Amino acid sequence: MQCPSCQNTDSRVLESRAADGGRSVRRRRECLNCEFRFTTYERVETVPITVIKRNGNREIFSRSKLLHGLNRACEKTGLDASRLETLVEELELKLQQRSGREVSSAEIGELVLVELKQMSEVAYIRFASVYRQFRGIDDFVSTLETMNQKPGPGHLAAVG
Repeated sequence: MQCPSCQNTDSRVLESRAADGGRSVRRRRECLNCEFRFTTYERVETVPITVIKRNGNREIFSRSKLLHGLNRACEKTGLDASRLETLVEELELKLQQRSGREVSSAEIGELVLVELKQMSEVAYIRFASVYRQFRGIDDFVSTLETMNQKPGPGHLAAVG
C-alpha cells in the first residue's frame, strides 16, 4: 500500500477491524519510511456497474463521486456523514444485486432523491437543483410543490 504522504510502498498494519457491516475491512497503517498514519479499506471485488450518463456516455459507477455530490448537497444541514455513507453503501448494494449491470444516472439520481427527501429537505433541494439542472425559480417552485405531496412507495428497498 502506497503512503499518501511520501509514496513509499512499505507500511505496517497497526489495527484491523470490520467495517460497513462486515462488507469491508478497515486497516490503520503506518508508513515505515515517514511514520505517517493512514487508513485503508478492503472490499470484495464486485462486477462493475456501468452508469449511462445523460449524453449517452458510459462510465463505471463511482461511490466516491456520488458521496462527494451528497456531501456538497448536505453541507451545513446537520446531516451526519455516516448517514450519507450508509445511503451510498445501500444504494451500491442494491445496484449490485440487480440482474442488469447498467443503470442510468437518472435512475441513480431519483433513488438518491427519495432517500434525501426523508433525511433533509434542504439537502433534497440542493441535490435536485444540480441533478435535475434547475434553470430558474420555476424549477425550484415546482420541486417545492411536489415535496408537499405524500411520499409514495419506491424507497431503496423497492429497487431491483
